[in-house]
Amino acid sequence: MNLKEIQQLIDMINKSDLDEATIEEGEFKITLKKNTVTPALQSIPQPTSAPVVQSAPQTPLPSAAASASAEGNPASDGKDGFVEVHSPIVGTFYRAPSPEADPFVNVNDQIENGNVLCIIEAMKLMNEIESDVSGTVVEILVENGQPVEYGQPLFLIKP
Repeated sequence: MNLKEIQQLIDMINKSDLDEATIEEGEFKITLKKNTVTPALQSIPQPTSAPVVQSAPQTPLPSAAASASAEGNPASDGKDGFVEVHSPIVGTFYRAPSPEADPFVNVNDQIENGNVLCIIEAMKLMNEIESDVSGTVVEILVENGQPVEYGQPLFLIKP
């Protein structure tokens, strides 16, 4: 199961009346649960977020090393005609492949469609986030090592 399929499952659960779904594909198992509120707690404001994703692969997945692109969560027009690149998953944002390495991109860098912009670590898996547009990096909206949410803007790109 790849990142795009997981994102589609999350969207389907969010739009449905289901509170929980478990999907097994070979040795891979994923359980999606909505944050539910009991009637006694409905008066307490609850944060809105994507469902909790729990996965329990018994062996490493081939897609774990493959790059995960932001195509599942298409970039949108930001302010002033810039394109926002959003996080396709919840995890930890890293600008470089290792602490000693140079960042994948910096502000004012020219990028092409498919260039790696960053890595988001989720459940000990490193997911490369690729650009789905060509242009210039105008702003990096997240600090290195910062946790990110699903759908959170990461970069502003001038096409």
